[in-house]
Amino acid sequence: MTLLETSTPQHRNTVRVLFYGQSITEQKWSNQVADWLRANYPNANLIIENRAIGGHSSQLLWRTAEADLYPFQPDLLIFHVYGSHIDYERIIRNVLERTTAEVLLQSDHITKPEELAEPASLPTPTMSNWSAWWNQVFQPDLVKRLGHIEYLDQRTQWRQYLNENHLTPSQLLRDGVHLNDWGCRVMAQLVEQHFVYHPNEAKSFRQVKDFTPKWTGNRLELEFTGTRIDLIPLTTDVGKKVKVTIDGKTPSSIPSLYAVSRASAWPGTNWPLILRTTAKQCLQLEDWTVRFHNASEDGKNFAFDVVGSKTGPDGEGRSDTPFVSKSGRVAIEPEDWNLAYCKAVFKSAIPEDLKATWTVVPHFLDSVKFAIGTNPTVESSVTIAQGLSNGPHKVVLEAEPGTRPTLKSIRVYSPPLVPEKS
Repeated sequence: MTLLETSTPQHRNTVRVLFYGQSITEQKWSNQVADWLRANYPNANLIIENRAIGGHSSQLLWRTAEADLYPFQPDLLIFHVYGSHIDYERIIRNVLERTTAEVLLQSDHITKPEELAEPASLPTPTMSNWSAWWNQVFQPDLVKRLGHIEYLDQRTQWRQYLNENHLTPSQLLRDGVHLNDWGCRVMAQLVEQHFVYHPNEAKSFRQVKDFTPKWTGNRLELEFTGTRIDLIPLTTDVGKKVKVTIDGKTPSSIPSLYAVSRASAWPGTNWPLILRTTAKQCLQLEDWTVRFHNASEDGKNFAFDVVGSKTGPDGEGRSDTPFVSKSGRVAIEPEDWNLAYCKAVFKSAIPEDLKATWTVVPHFLDSVKFAIGTNPTVESSVTIAQGLSNGPHKVVLEAEPGTRPTLKSIRVYSPPLVPEKS
């Protein structure tokens, strides 16, 4: 809210907003919220994406989040998903450990007539009454335990809206759960009400800090705690160069600074054929392809081979066995395959030439040559490392004689939670 409220025509703060979840989040209420943000904060440089995947509960979404959510580095995450409470908490913990996103968690909306009863008139729910327990016990407790979360109890407000207007739940739904146009308008307005600026409270949130550069000759050293570090140049720095090391290493040699894109989808959908890929060795920048062979009709059993655009042929495997490629740059668990689920839902035949592809994405720079963007009102920033462990680090910048940049600031992103020790 600080970034939104303090944006001006002369200085347009960049604000990254991500909607994530499943089919409810895919609905057009999210577009209505995005339009509302653009209309109410025309001076902000808004980058808004919806990466929700219908039908993917938290048991699946915690895997796809590795490519979709954390690499996006949102300033605001608007999140709703059904499924396992264990995997739901896993996602939220990862957000708070790996990003500095502010999080707006949405409780479920009302879908059944029996949910119109006031909770205070009923016994405290247990897990046997899952929907009530999830919304009245688990989510409020999670928010209290983890902190750093804005909670949208839209279930209570939805109930109030229906009861006060003598409506049934079905009047806001197109089926048993999904929203109709009326329901989308209600959900959008409930979300919009949570965009409230509290300038006094905002001062206590110091997860993103700017440091004044302090050069010694052509060398700058900064010790910091965080997962991401950006350089903010001045216009006078255009064309100047620096070399970067972090903890005595070039950023390209740090495995956690590589990310992968979402795997390609079942034809005609946005459902990825592979939920997640990991690696046992440091990645390199390249494209990867999995080719499916001899798939059973239901898609549960198949053979495959893996090829990297630089690595080359890198091994073969079967869907029911954990796979690690010869180079160690691709690892896929049996639970990561999504082919059978796609087949079960979409029904169409599995193409004989079906392939899954993804790309390795760099979140690092070993050296920087500064430039200023085409829009002088939008701050130019250069991310030199994103995905570091959430702990202490030391960055060193070195410039050639006579080419030292001044730099406006060095920006450090420090997520609020430190990963629990296993």
